[in-house]
This record gives sequence, C-alpha cells and structure tokens, in this order.
Amino acid sequence: MKKILITGATGHLGSSTVRFLKEKVSTEQIAVLVRNTDSDLVKNYKHEGIDIRVGDYDNFESLTEAFKGIDLLYFVSGSDIGKRLPQHKNVVKAAVQAGVEHVLYTSTVRNDESEDAPLFPVVDSHKQTEDLILASGLNYTILRHNLYAEVINMFIGDKAQVLQTKSIYLPTEDGEVSFVPRKDFAEAEAIILAKPEAYKNVILEFNGSEQVGFKEVAEKLSAVVGETIPYISPEEGEFRKQLAEVSLPQEIIDMVVMFSLGIANGEFNHKTNDLEKVLGRPTQSIADFLKETYA
Repeated sequence: MKKILITGATGHLGSSTVRFLKEKVSTEQIAVLVRNTDSDLVKNYKHEGIDIRVGDYDNFESLTEAFKGIDLLYFVSGSDIGKRLPQHKNVVKAAVQAGVEHVLYTSTVRNDESEDAPLFPVVDSHKQTEDLILASGLNYTILRHNLYAEVINMFIGDKAQVLQTKSIYLPTEDGEVSFVPRKDFAEAEAIILAKPEAYKNVILEFNGSEQVGFKEVAEKLSAVVGETIPYISPEEGEFRKQLAEVSLPQEIIDMVVMFSLGIANGEFNHKTNDLEKVLGRPTQSIADFLKETYA
C-alpha cells in the first residue's frame, strides 16, 4: 500500500485533489502537507483519518521530516514566483533524502523559453524544476498545466464587476488558450495518483478540449449575463495606465500584463489530448464554466 502525500493541501488545487483521491484509495494511504494545523480544513482531514504532515517549502529540514515514509509525492508548485526555485530545490532534495519513490509535479505548458518571452519568470522556474527532478533519479510524472479557467474571473472580475464595466479589457490580442477548470486538473491527477505505475517517467501536457480567445469568452459571457460584453484589446501602455488609475497594486498590474502578453504570444495555444485520455472525457466547456461562474 503506497503512502501518498499531497502538498498544497489547503489550497484550491491540493484540496480538490484530496477530495477526488478519497474516492479512489483508502484515507489511510493519504497524507497532506500543511504549514499549520489550525484551519477547519486541516481539522476535517484529521477527523477523516488523513495523516497530517507539517512542513514548509522554505524549510528543508521540515520537508525531510514530513516526507519520511512517503512513496508518492504530489508536488504542487509554489505560488510565489520570486521564491519558487529555491523552494522547489528544497522539495526535490528532501524527496531524494527521504527516499520518496515517485514525484508528480505541476508544471506549465510553454512555447517560448527565451529570456525575452513575456512569461520567462514563470516558465524558467518551472523548466529548472523539471530539470532538477529529471536529474534527481526520482521516478517522475511531470504535469504541464495550461491556464486554469478560473483566471478568467481573476482577470475580468465577478458578475457585478462585468456588468459595471460592460467590457472585457485585456491586451491578449487574438491569442487563444486551452483553459482547464481546476476541478478537471484535480480529478485527472487523483486518477494518476491512484494508479501511478501507468504514468511513470512521462511528461503530460494538460490542455483543455477547446481553444478560445477572450473575444470568444466575451461572446459566451454576453449570452450568460444577458448583456452585450465587447472585447477590447488595448496597447500595453494604455492598459497599464488604466489599471493604475483605478489604484490597482503594481504587482497585480505586472502579473495581469505578463499573462496577457503571454496569451497574445501564443504560450497557451496547445492542443494535445493527454488530459482527455486520463479523464476519459473532454474537459468542461468554457460555455458551461461561464454559466457556473456568472449565471
């Protein structure tokens, strides 16, 4: 019986993966990595009989202790891009030292790995982490994620904001994205965790079943909210100016610009069917996702 550790278990992806995994294996096989034990979610995990391991990506010693007795590590990438690479070095080194057999790592799709690419800070940290894993001697499954469908809501706001602005205003030009709802990532990755031997030492590219740009998102959203929501793709400078005028923090502006330009650059226009094969079905359509989110 393999012991499976889910990192990021109090985050959206990690907790969803735990939920799907509980349907496939005994809770005795599941452990979760958390930074503190005070949250209601962690208390629920404990009540369900899930093994609670305390550790922090910034603390190598805590990881080596938390990874003891773990056979299969679900390694959710760190969210702080500036700290990601040193954190990930800690995770990989600790996994090797603790004798982990197999690591599943949530990486990213990409086309352009050059230093002048819009998404270089994101892509490079993932690429270097993949290289660390490949060089470590660990068995691996690298899961290259396309964009979460939930970033649509992050970029354009909730229903009230959309009805107030009455537009989608992003410098994504005609770039298309193979969006994936988070729950589809989580379900697929729980399937792999339950039967890891079938996915040992492979790189999978997890893309949605359809490719859409924000012009099409605007059209589908218009049908959901019952108002015409036009799509406007401004120049980068004008976009930054408009966001600054509504007092958005600079780090938020930089993040939205970086991903918008990455979309325009074709970084997320991928069409592989790896995710469909694992799920045994297409991913949720963007039309249905928008209905769930904005109806």
